[in-house]
Amino acid sequence: MLPPPPLPLLPPLRLSTPTLSGRIESAVTLSTVARLVASGTAVSKADLVPAAGLARTTVSTAVDELLARGVLRLDGTRPTSGRGRPADRLALSPRGGHVLLADVGASAAHLAVVDLSQRVLGHIQVAVDVTDGPEPVLRTVESHLTALLTQAPKDVPVRAVVIGLPGPVDGQLGVPVRPPIMPGWHAYPVSARLQHTYRCPAVLENDVNLRALGEARALPADQVPLLFVKVGTGIGGGLVTGEGVLHHGADGAAGDIGHVRVRGAPDDACVCGNVGCIEAVASAGAIARRLGLAHGDEAVSIADVRALVSRGDPTAVGAVREAAGLIGELVATLVHFYNPARVTIGGSLTAASDELLAGVRSVVYQRALPLATRNLVLTNSVLGEYAGLAGAAVLGIERVLSAEQIGVLTSGR
Repeated sequence: MLPPPPLPLLPPLRLSTPTLSGRIESAVTLSTVARLVASGTAVSKADLVPAAGLARTTVSTAVDELLARGVLRLDGTRPTSGRGRPADRLALSPRGGHVLLADVGASAAHLAVVDLSQRVLGHIQVAVDVTDGPEPVLRTVESHLTALLTQAPKDVPVRAVVIGLPGPVDGQLGVPVRPPIMPGWHAYPVSARLQHTYRCPAVLENDVNLRALGEARALPADQVPLLFVKVGTGIGGGLVTGEGVLHHGADGAAGDIGHVRVRGAPDDACVCGNVGCIEAVASAGAIARRLGLAHGDEAVSIADVRALVSRGDPTAVGAVREAAGLIGELVATLVHFYNPARVTIGGSLTAASDELLAGVRSVVYQRALPLATRNLVLTNSVLGEYAGLAGAAVLGIERVLSAEQIGVLTSGR
């Protein structure tokens, strides 16, 4: 078990708001106002009017109802321009509810509890091994999430749980779908289990999708569409649209790039049963296996790869550069296909050195045409290992403050 880093972990994250129509329903108005306040976009009645696009009286009525129901609270004042009195500053009530977050990777999980104003109340990183199967991994996740709740204010209900897993998932059914590196997880009812444990809605998402969403919502709004590429034990992708929401595709498989074959890749066998998949030849796990063979079948872990690269070991650096070239070929294709404003490279190797990023950049800018790259930002993650928690926080808080769920808060249940 690793000690938690200092809090807070996350920068302010933008939350989306419901689409307004000619006939504005009360729940949509309440949800819009609450999300704008929760994300810090608008923190007074005067701010909310232009931000929400609603009439002053409509905003005032919604704020008064949310205050009366204990969803919002007054949090001091803030100066106003001119000679008027300072405006009341609004914030989400800390007693509105908690959201539990679990960003589960192949070998470790970041777990956290946040309130509806995005304040991190507790965080821990624990070792897991997804190849152990769902029962032991989820028992570990649940026990540590429950322990984290002891660090949060008592008698405040859990309103939602969000969990990310390193494989394809069906978010509607709340189950993993034949995840290549997760034996025994196929069709396991992850969401149903967590919903039963915590008596609240539970959201299951792919771990790279969480990182993509967290990254996009921590950046300025003009940094979308965004493509997030995670290079870890495997390789995965996440897509955020120009509207700032996840693109899942028809069946939730959008961004599942780890099993695409690229030009020039060797015929290494992949866990999916095919050969030459980008995950089999260019992931951190693949680099570790290659280095192990170079050292006479010595066992080399991903942590060892990071240490070797950070020390400038020539063999390790060469292996990373080779992998970066293959990943760059794939990213160049995706840049043409999706035309993102930003490509973010994340995962365990990016913190060790800039070799991976530099290699991907060189190939993408060489291979992709100018129209697709002239304004493209290709960089490492700004949130690093906490990007998944940020995305989980966004999904969880938006679920709790949604037009469909905000009635639970305003009813006081």
